[in-house]
Amino acid sequence: MPSTPDLGKAEGQCRNNETGPAFQVAVDGLKDRKGKLKLEVYPANGTDFLADDNVLVMAGKTFRRVEVPLPATGAVSLCIRVPRAGSYALSLLHDRDGNRKFGWTVDGIGFSNNPKLGWSKPSAQKVAIVASSGITLVPITLNYRRGLGMSPLRYSN
Repeated sequence: MPSTPDLGKAEGQCRNNETGPAFQVAVDGLKDRKGKLKLEVYPANGTDFLADDNVLVMAGKTFRRVEVPLPATGAVSLCIRVPRAGSYALSLLHDRDGNRKFGWTVDGIGFSNNPKLGWSKPSAQKVAIVASSGITLVPITLNYRRGLGMSPLRYSN
């Protein structure tokens, strides 16, 4: 079943003066300002992490999405709500070509806890992050194709 582009957006949208629970994601390592950013929240387990959004929602499991165009300049930050404090897994896509799916030769990808990426998706255990009852700050560094793998364009200390 194909992804439903607006699934999880209403539930994920942060509101002005809202106190949480939510993740405030600071985006680092952008290659450029083309396309959109898509931030998604999944249950932090191996079965549900990066699973089909329709399947998760139909099963009553947590799935949230925020999709925004990249601002022309300045720091980039996204806010996404979660239903309650607890453990989640976050995925951030820099959809440079705007086709709404990850293309490893074009797009950038990042996850909560910034795991080193190999040829397969990181484990839910490596990206699991706990949301407090308020706003939880999360830095995510994007990875792009470099040679035969995926890595940050630059490393920060």
